[in-house]
Amino acid sequence: MGQHASLVMLLALGLLLGALSGLVMLPAAQHLRSLQAGERVQATLHTGGSCMIGHCRVAFEADGRAVVADLPVGSGGGKESVGAPVAVRYQPDDPRTVAREADTGGGGALVLAVISGGAALLVLALSAVAAFFRRTEKAASLETAGPA
Repeated sequence: MGQHASLVMLLALGLLLGALSGLVMLPAAQHLRSLQAGERVQATLHTGGSCMIGHCRVAFEADGRAVVADLPVGSGGGKESVGAPVAVRYQPDDPRTVAREADTGGGGALVLAVISGGAALLVLALSAVAAFFRRTEKAASLETAGPA
């Protein structure tokens, strides 16, 4: 039963990594790339934290209004201190949709999508190899046991 449970866990891990890549990180990278043509403005880091998971905020002025906006998942710059200047791009019709200019090429989200996708393929391949060897091992043990 232990080998079967470990095989199921490997399969679940592979599927989870694949879902992270395809359902979270690739859309985040596409969102970042969609802001390449946005309005450029100089902002300041308003709230620091883990920018890669979307816990940073920037403050800037758009059309004469003060705006504080969340940086999206996949943003870099988490090591910058609060108050640091940051070049951002935002959508003119919605200034709260913003990304660091350095991240509009896809940023860390694209890197994480590739890494988690590759890890998913590796884990799924390992689970397939483990299943194959388990099956051949079981068949070999049945052959050596002979007819009952």
